[in-house]
Amino acid sequence: MNLLVVGAGEMGRWFARTLVAGTPDPPSIAFTDADPSVARDAADSFEEASVRAVPTDTDERFDVVAVAVPIPAVESAVEAYAGRADRALVDVTGVMRRAVDAMEASGPDLERVSFHPLFAAANAPGNVAVVADAPGPITDEIRAALAEAGNDCFETTAREHDRAMETVQARAHAAVLAFGLAAEPVPEEFQTPVSAALFDVLETMTGNDPGVYADIQAVFDGAESVAESARALADADRDRFEELYREAGQGAAPALEDTTASEGNAR
Repeated sequence: MNLLVVGAGEMGRWFARTLVAGTPDPPSIAFTDADPSVARDAADSFEEASVRAVPTDTDERFDVVAVAVPIPAVESAVEAYAGRADRALVDVTGVMRRAVDAMEASGPDLERVSFHPLFAAANAPGNVAVVADAPGPITDEIRAALAEAGNDCFETTAREHDRAMETVQARAHAAVLAFGLAAEPVPEEFQTPVSAALFDVLETMTGNDPGVYADIQAVFDGAESVAESARALADADRDRFEELYREAGQGAAPALEDTTASEGNAR
């Protein structure tokens, strides 16, 4: 397999490294990035001689083009590099409806699969959402390599995925960051299991690239509902607070599954 990875950041490197480790015949990999030094650094981080950097205007052709760019650049990157792919287009960008539509428009005759690792690269392996829009032998090989590395690849639809991200990313991130903005320093001996867990999650989130989280908030709805819920709690009298407490305890996940099951069958 001859692979071009467009976007040589954390997830592009993770994707390439996983394929190198998980395929019987490791692929030849080329990185390209808007910042050429990032592409060179990515290539230099591999010991394999078959990994290299190429310029953004490369006219080489590859079996597979994998797009691993920030969410706002998904459509433009797919459009720019789909013509370099002979067999397949894949992405690991984190948004699926936009990625799937862009790959179909730019590579209608290619295998096309969208992957979303639901973790930071440092926390791999983990769950990987998969929208197999136009699967085939080479994308099956990629998926097998991800599974070989210990990842749980589960199939979904672009609509179901993007709806889920409104809760598991946009709402979750907004809630944690809002807690961090509102919290005051507290001596360790005062921490409760709940507060300690929240501070731990806050530390994990704020140790990453804030631009990634800003992109998520820009693409997925959800943060506003967190703000509305916080205001409802703050303004509630005792009876209303207890009602909201019980509502929160019911959890949103079961309702999400119920509403998206039929939506997933539509595609």
